[in-house]
Amino acid sequence: MVSIAEQPWVGATRAAAAAAAAASASASASASASSKTADVMGRMHSRGKGISASALPYKRTPPSWLKISSQDVEDSIYKFAKKGLTPSQIGVILRDSHGIAQVKSVTGSKILRILKGHALAPEIPEDLYHLIKKAVAIRKHLERNRKDKDSKFRLILVESRIHRLARYYKKTKKLPPVWKYESTTASTLVA
Repeated sequence: MVSIAEQPWVGATRAAAAAAAAASASASASASASSKTADVMGRMHSRGKGISASALPYKRTPPSWLKISSQDVEDSIYKFAKKGLTPSQIGVILRDSHGIAQVKSVTGSKILRILKGHALAPEIPEDLYHLIKKAVAIRKHLERNRKDKDSKFRLILVESRIHRLARYYKKTKKLPPVWKYESTTASTLVA
């Protein structure tokens, strides 16, 4: 009679095979789970992990059916900027009304670069401007509704985003190093 230790399916080889199979199964499960969530970065102050985004055209050259010249595009950009439109609003108008998908493919430079070349760019970046505008609106709401605790909390979150973004823009020299957000003077920035 053969002892249990001598049987081939019992012993170290069987335990090692089982451990290897379990390790590979858990590694593949964790890799598949992490690949689903690792690709998407979450929002800073909410639970969302939105993955909607616009896709840029593969071709970087202007389409053959587009008959507008680079100078005409730049002139229309100047015209819209003098009306007080932001670079993103200018891009939306050019896309929807004039059929220009990417200004860079037609002119060779982006809208903000074109505006900076003619000193028409906004003094503070657009995303920071809209955050300040939101903070001013929340603060105005809180003056009328002092007990609104949720708005008070949301104001703290918005102002923390303003401070983080301002720190980034100071580091990249898009804002002067002495620029500071103050809630008392914020309404003059967006007026």
